Amino acid sequence: MKNKSVTSDDDRITPVGKVLRKFRIDELPQFLNILKGEMSVVGPRPEMLENVYEYTSELPEFEYRLRVKAGLTGYAQIAGKYNTSPRDKLILDLMYIENYSIWKDIKLILQTLIVFFKSDSTEAFGEKETEKFIPYVEEKTSEENPDE
Repeated sequence: MKNKSVTSDDDRITPVGKVLRKFRIDELPQFLNILKGEMSVVGPRPEMLENVYEYTSELPEFEYRLRVKAGLTGYAQIAGKYNTSPRDKLILDLMYIENYSIWKDIKLILQTLIVFFKSDSTEAFGEKETEKFIPYVEEKTSEENPDE
């Protein structure tokens, strides 16, 4: 069986699974990973291994995201949604990594409590959204090229 991200009409989602997802109960096992030191409270969310290979081949910058410990919540979860594109999640994760501070972690934890109550942040991908993958191309600014 091939791994794939959840879609809105996914037949793998049971009625019990819908309740677990809606109330975020499915995240509880990750607290054990945090207690064991395998995850952080704040950081880029872990990805399925198959997605890691795909994203790294399409977005080489994805490699930088893998250098920090995965987290239960992160900037991409607060600023985006579950169905935010991989490219956009990468940009948000790299912004977090580049601008890390304990104060920002505390702020993200507090913002996570607000997002926790927003039902649209647990929406799955639409069928066509999973196929759309836009490679990231870095744009050079005039600051990077002072001769221009």
